[in-house]
Amino acid sequence: MEFFCYHRDRPGSVALRHELLEEHWSYMDRYAAEMIARGPTFDDDDTPTGSVHIVDLPDPAAARAFAFDEPGYQAGAYRDVLLRRWRNTLGRTMWDFPGGRTGGDRYLVLGLGSGQPADLAVPAARDGLISYGPLLSDDGESWLGTAALVRAPDADTARAVLTPDGYAGIEVHNWCFGGRRS
Repeated sequence: MEFFCYHRDRPGSVALRHELLEEHWSYMDRYAAEMIARGPTFDDDDTPTGSVHIVDLPDPAAARAFAFDEPGYQAGAYRDVLLRRWRNTLGRTMWDFPGGRTGGDRYLVLGLGSGQPADLAVPAARDGLISYGPLLSDDGESWLGTAALVRAPDADTARAVLTPDGYAGIEVHNWCFGGRRS
């Protein structure tokens, strides 16, 4: 089962996150085989605002343990965690993205909603899609939104990957490939 996990930073937690960076990476290294995508989000001033992880885990209990045992969460660096089942509609990891790690701006596009599902099919213009899929309830039956990692020239272009009127709201965050530098 695939899960989307977004730890949102608590205001003023940048120093704590930096202090815990090696612990965070070591923790995530334990999930390297299960990782579909990962990386930090930033505001326009390049200040970290959160951490995205898309992982393939056995069940919702394993996903909750993954999210809430994370060292930054345990230390109070995050204000909240969005954890949802997710479906990997591209069928690949971010490391398989043909555009690679560099070149162009990257974004997390998060559309939250309920009711009539939107954007279940992969968009026709998929060249900039790094990861894409619906956010689902724990049982995988109810659609709760869509999450995409996108390479785009700007935030408005990234936002356009989702149907504007299909969601209660759409968030766009600066994002980059995460993990240890090789």
